[in-house]
Amino acid sequence: MKYYSTNKKISGVSLQDAVVKGLAEDKGLFMPDNIKRLPQEFFDTIETLSFQEIAYTVADAFFGEDVEAEALKEIVYDTLNFDVPLVHVNDNIYSLELYHGPTLAFKDVGGRFMSRLLGYFIKKQGEKNVNVLVATSGDTGSAVANGFLGVEGIHVYVLYPKGLVSPIQECQFTTLGQNITALEVDGTFDDCQALVKAAFMDEELNSKLKLTSANSINVARFLPQSFYYFYAYAQMKSIHPKLTADELETVFCVPSGNFGNITAGLFAMRMGLPVKRFIAANNRNDIFLQYLQTSEYKPRPSVSTIANAMDVGDPSNFARVLDLYEHSHKAITSEISGVSYTDEQIAETLKKCYSETEYLLDPHGAVGYRALEEMLQESENGIFLETAHPAKFLETVEGIIGEKVEIPQKLQEFMKGEKKSLPMSKEFESFKKYLLEL
Repeated sequence: MKYYSTNKKISGVSLQDAVVKGLAEDKGLFMPDNIKRLPQEFFDTIETLSFQEIAYTVADAFFGEDVEAEALKEIVYDTLNFDVPLVHVNDNIYSLELYHGPTLAFKDVGGRFMSRLLGYFIKKQGEKNVNVLVATSGDTGSAVANGFLGVEGIHVYVLYPKGLVSPIQECQFTTLGQNITALEVDGTFDDCQALVKAAFMDEELNSKLKLTSANSINVARFLPQSFYYFYAYAQMKSIHPKLTADELETVFCVPSGNFGNITAGLFAMRMGLPVKRFIAANNRNDIFLQYLQTSEYKPRPSVSTIANAMDVGDPSNFARVLDLYEHSHKAITSEISGVSYTDEQIAETLKKCYSETEYLLDPHGAVGYRALEEMLQESENGIFLETAHPAKFLETVEGIIGEKVEIPQKLQEFMKGEKKSLPMSKEFESFKKYLLEL
């Protein structure tokens, strides 16, 4: 499979180069030349397959031409050593719990897959000193850092906005040591992301260092996120064995920040997954919603909210959404609707859902749940993505529900470590100077 850039100046790139480079030389994002549609037989019997079996089928369609079957199978099965259960919450609304991995966030899927695939290619190339740059608004940093921890020949630099990630999220990537370095940037997530992108575009840096990205701009990070959409459908079929194929068509509601997650869902739909439509649920950073309403994309500085992983003012993967729909606003709005909520509305939803159903949402899941409550039709089934464990936002969630939240053992272990991070200016010259002195 060959890859091209969304800016259309680069094409014919191998998977290996797309993964190792991360970002195209023309500043665009890599896209596969084609999206293979999976056979109907796969969907007819999908409920009989395990999560790993489903994911391998999907991974083979994307990566099978470039990675040996046994190696790809090992990558998939090793990545997905945890479940992603579909849980009924209320009426016709279901939660896809994506927080059962090592760092209790959905990014464990993409982060673990990418670390293993990149490790495979680096070993194949004989590379020894690869530097992974990743910007995080919360969960990406921990998932990527833990996915790459101890991987020989790779050093990870996690850039995060000072004071704008939860204390538990910060613990998950600042206490690891070894081949993980945390850089505490005096700015916002958008500033962190800008530093990473600027580094990839700098000729001097790239001539002296082997750089790659682990954000969802990397195809090896966002494409594996399509796996769990297929698994959600398989579980829905098991829950409702008497529903027809048409009745099983599901509305997916995706809490959206950098738009890698919803883009992976759109790919799944192109591969034949029966999806009725998507809802992109935003916090106050509603740049995509404004595009849907006006057809104009106007990025702006992000604002801080209690759903901090979605505090993105210029979502990178919007370029992929545009490319997927050939820049047609009409085509995009026919399959994706949008909504945005204030902190007060998010808190109100979290409290109300817990009170009425005893299901505890995290602030990001609350955005998805509320959107389905307001936008789902009576005849439809809706699935929202519960992207992280509520305990990762301990003070916020406890303050809203007025009760103590139990901290899972996995998180408690991270909290025992000593924070080690380096302060970093948001000015690129400071970051470049630091990298050149490595």
